Amino acid sequence: MAVEVEAEGTDKREAKSPIAPIVDRDPSAKPRRRGGQPLTAERERDDGPPRRRRRLVSPLIRPILAINLLALVLLGGGLLYLDDYRKGLIQAEIENLRSQALIVASAMAEGAIDTAAIDPPSLQPDVSRQLLRRLVATMNTRARLFGVDGELIADTRVLVGPGGVVQIRELPAPHAGNWAMRTLFDLYDWVVARLPARGDPPPYQELAFQSAADYDEARLALRGETSALVRVADDRSLVISIAVPVQRYKQVLGALMLSRSGADIERAMRTVRFDILRIFVVALAVTVLLSLYLANTIARPVRRLAAAADRVRRGTGRAPEPIPDFTGRGDEIGELSASLREMTEALWRRMDAIERFAADVAHEIKNPLTSLRSAVETVSRVTNPDQQRRLMQIIQDDVQRLDRLISDISDASRLDAELSRAESAPVEIDRMLSALVGMHEATQVDADSPRLTLDVEDAGHLSVPGIDSRLVQVFRNLLSNAISFSPPGGLIAMHAARDGRFVTVTVEDEGPGIPEGKEQAIFDRFYSERPEGEKFGTHSGLGLSISKQIIDAHRGTIRAENRLDDEGQVLGARFIVRLPVD
Repeated sequence: MAVEVEAEGTDKREAKSPIAPIVDRDPSAKPRRRGGQPLTAERERDDGPPRRRRRLVSPLIRPILAINLLALVLLGGGLLYLDDYRKGLIQAEIENLRSQALIVASAMAEGAIDTAAIDPPSLQPDVSRQLLRRLVATMNTRARLFGVDGELIADTRVLVGPGGVVQIRELPAPHAGNWAMRTLFDLYDWVVARLPARGDPPPYQELAFQSAADYDEARLALRGETSALVRVADDRSLVISIAVPVQRYKQVLGALMLSRSGADIERAMRTVRFDILRIFVVALAVTVLLSLYLANTIARPVRRLAAAADRVRRGTGRAPEPIPDFTGRGDEIGELSASLREMTEALWRRMDAIERFAADVAHEIKNPLTSLRSAVETVSRVTNPDQQRRLMQIIQDDVQRLDRLISDISDASRLDAELSRAESAPVEIDRMLSALVGMHEATQVDADSPRLTLDVEDAGHLSVPGIDSRLVQVFRNLLSNAISFSPPGGLIAMHAARDGRFVTVTVEDEGPGIPEGKEQAIFDRFYSERPEGEKFGTHSGLGLSISKQIIDAHRGTIRAENRLDDEGQVLGARFIVRLPVD
């Protein structure tokens, strides 16, 4: 068991203190941070990136709002389009006009002709005008009657009286509501006018002197066909018209053309669109509020975590609970909070370990330096050759101890960086242990040297991922430790086997065992308790500490215990190493 006795009565507890001084400080020196850099104004300005500004609105709100609103706007725009619904209304209006036109045409064929005439019957203009006006008076429809020659006979928009011809024109309905409603309607008309439409209806044009030749549906009606057509007026309103032949016994006497404005259709479309807009506005408001809530739910804890991390980076002392705890959320932010808290704690532990290591190093180096200084000061005053030789031997031993101590300290300080950079590769533990045993047997020259045995189970299946050179260092340290404490001719037994997802290696010796209660302390840095008879300073006390550090980096465990017989007597020490196979 590789431990070392404390030299020259120095109190170990003082060296373990995290605030133990390494060098004497000058009271007039400027305060320094960890790392020895002065806290000057220039250093504060150059220390890291500038402090983050606190934002009132998180930048996350913009992308979240954009993503959530995009689908809603596309859906609302699609619903406002309503082209198929509009076509259905137009078709229903055409069917309604067709039914009315057939009824009026039948009435005109019976009541507006001169049956007493010898020539083929024809429509009487005066009778046709009066009858046509009475038939469509309640239909809110404009009716025009064309003769068989295509001339206009009657038009419900034109009155013929003693004073001449009077044309009737419908005035647009006055705007209802206040200025806000009028503005809303104007905005609606402006938007609707720019909505894409399927098809391109022809424009509606009305000449001063009309004839059936001006209207395609009227021409077809004079041929005995029923036809409907939808046109667009100058104000972008629809004009729906249908023309049917006026027939008597299959003889075409004229063409009846009924026209109606699409105002009712537009009003129906407006009503539906406004209903959709109401739902859209409510959905929009809910989406915006939920987006703001979502962005705030994400941004606020992230901002708090960032601020806490910034405080940790800029702070000079350890604040209690510097990182907020959001692990109760159960989401990625909670995981981030837990990771930051663990990282901060690991950082503080690492800094404390560095401080303790620096204090321990200062303490361990100070011992041989003190002895070396005393010997140097004394050798210059003594004249006895024997005393000088003894002092020079002390100086040589102290220098060797310093060299060995500095080498071990350098190896320990580089270990973390090397373990973090090195690439893991499969390491065959059974072959490694066999090589160590073979090396020990080849170099054994003393008959009293301990005997070494190796027992391997599941040979060929004891491969673990790791760094070969560092794992060799671990088992070499364990063997060296066992050899140091084994009695002359003692037995050191090594055993390796597969244990589920782990490879377990045990190293047993027949030495005095581990002091009670020190099973964990022996892995501390510079723990010193050496076997009797060993020259002081032969070991630095870092071997087991380095071994534990290497095993921890390989996600394994190392522990020590005493071997006991049936009566509880200590038979020796046992070290157990467990390494994961993947």
